[in-house]
Amino acid sequence: MKILIVSDAWLPQINGVVRTLLTTKQILESMGHQVLMVTPDLFKTIPCPTYPEIRLALRPTPRVAELIRVFDPDTIHIATEGPLGLSARSFCYKQQKRFTTSFHTKFPEYVNARFGIPIRWSYHLLRWFHGLSSRVMVATQSLRQELEVQGFKNLAFWSRGVDIELFRPQAKRFLLDARPISLYVGRVAVEKNIEAFLKLNLAGTKYVVGQGPQLESLKQQYPTVRFVGAKTGEELSRYYAAADVFVFPSRTDTFGLVLLESLASGTPVAAYPVSGPLDVIGKSGAGCLDENLETAVQQALTIPAEHCRHHAEQYSWQTCTQQFLSNLCPIEK
Repeated sequence: MKILIVSDAWLPQINGVVRTLLTTKQILESMGHQVLMVTPDLFKTIPCPTYPEIRLALRPTPRVAELIRVFDPDTIHIATEGPLGLSARSFCYKQQKRFTTSFHTKFPEYVNARFGIPIRWSYHLLRWFHGLSSRVMVATQSLRQELEVQGFKNLAFWSRGVDIELFRPQAKRFLLDARPISLYVGRVAVEKNIEAFLKLNLAGTKYVVGQGPQLESLKQQYPTVRFVGAKTGEELSRYYAAADVFVFPSRTDTFGLVLLESLASGTPVAAYPVSGPLDVIGKSGAGCLDENLETAVQQALTIPAEHCRHHAEQYSWQTCTQQFLSNLCPIEK
């Protein structure tokens, strides 16, 4: 099958959406499918306001239409609601072609946190964007329930997986600072609620792996925290494995792929009891969810590494890719 996937989120960005799409593409191709990614690297781009590391395609509509016509896909999936996603949606609407979408990011909450725009306004736009989709794929059942309350239709489940060969228990001596070591991995940005972690009165050492618009200011505010920048691959896996607890302060992530990466590395999770952590951790005992994040950290430190690893091993990328395939809708040619 010829599968066309449109995404405004792509390399060199490092986030859960990009890692999910890269892995899905690789597995689809290993299964014999042809996959064309329509991504910002194929276009002239401009930096996203307040997020210069994110590149937005400039006037992409004609080129998107050309790519779709030339590739002549059997199915189209629009992964994001940015300029490329809007262009692909417009093409499909005009040509009366069915397509699917996915809901990766709670943009209404993000935009509200950064600019104060009312959440209901943004959800109105997102309902319009996804309203023509044959299926709107979501990563968790709790997110599905939240979107149903917001009036979204045609919701379908598409979970996430973890590379248990890359992310695995390893020697703790990779990090030699005072223990326990508390780790955060992700964008360093206000919508990630990272200061809820940085303000905690914790023994030992705090580590932050990631980049983002708040990085320089937070370095100044929290000089004892180890900010090491973005990491990938084997180096990232060592940070996960060397930590004693992974702290996930976000209240708005739709899944939190980093949760699975930490658990696969044998490192327990401390988080708020919100969508994402509730779905990944639940009642597994592989982490602690509490409105008092400091309490969650202290309790998570008592969880055995093997318990975390066992829970993560239940999440297979192969299963997730099969879910994605079953949700796709063929184009009526």
